[in-house]
Amino acid sequence: MNRYQRQQMLPEIGEAGQRRLGAARVLVVGAGGLGSTLLPLLAGAGVGHLRIWDHDVVALHNLHRQTLYTMVDLGQPKALCAARALAARNPDCRIETRQQALRPSTVAQALEGVDLAIDVADSFAATYTLSDACAARAIPLISASVLERQGYVGGFCGPAPSYRALFPQLPATAASCDTAGVMGPAVATLGAMQAQMALSVLLGLAPSPLGSLVNCDFSQWHFRAFRFDDAEETTQPVVPFIDGDLLRPDDCVVELRSMAEAPHSVAARVERILPEALDAWRPPADRRVVLVCTSGVRAAKAAAALAKRGVTQLAIVAAGRL
Repeated sequence: MNRYQRQQMLPEIGEAGQRRLGAARVLVVGAGGLGSTLLPLLAGAGVGHLRIWDHDVVALHNLHRQTLYTMVDLGQPKALCAARALAARNPDCRIETRQQALRPSTVAQALEGVDLAIDVADSFAATYTLSDACAARAIPLISASVLERQGYVGGFCGPAPSYRALFPQLPATAASCDTAGVMGPAVATLGAMQAQMALSVLLGLAPSPLGSLVNCDFSQWHFRAFRFDDAEETTQPVVPFIDGDLLRPDDCVVELRSMAEAPHSVAARVERILPEALDAWRPPADRRVVLVCTSGVRAAKAAAALAKRGVTQLAIVAAGRL
């Protein structure tokens, strides 16, 4: 216990709290910038079992914020490099890796036996997929996202409202670190806040971070925290994210991307309809309509428009992420 002596000095942790951390099982979805700060802090604190899901490889242009990796890791799977780095920091922490992106068809497997899920994938599809699954299983979820010099971190599900309760609709547009850029210290700060929230949940500290959200704007040095314990779950029909493995034989698959953007889709037979032409399209009355785009944003907007026209069987595929 010498390793954890300084945090065990805290009366709210002590030896009992340390043993509680040692018995904890945590799913971490993503091993990029947020994960580069989050994962070493969890392993360093003595969390006993970390399950990491990430499909990507280490790339040079990400090293400014993905500080868990070095030049010798370039081109290698992030999940394996993260496991190696964490084992060097704390060999008592068991690391389980899966070199694939989280998918709606595999989220149940990813969540099996865990006490807490942490979303560091920075993907709308992953966040909503995780939130829906965690809410159904009463598993707490810590989620964060960062872009440019601002971001948020929040605690959802478990005894708290889900991500959909606070954000029932996807945004109308979606930028990313690839298109808008991001600063490394902003990412590291939000990743550290996720780690603190996660440890507080695992230790059962009060007040709980579940049901709270913190917005951080490092361009204006403005920080705002609020609680959403009384947020009500949406009563509107939820349009779920699915993937290719969850397609039905009779689904009407609508590809919203052009041939130039996506020459291949998720299914062999698709109807290719650009969003601006969707108003003139007559959807089938007796089949589920599956809308496909890269991030899910265009598909969610199209689903909302079709729902207003009376289409009740809808699903979304974020083909570029899942």
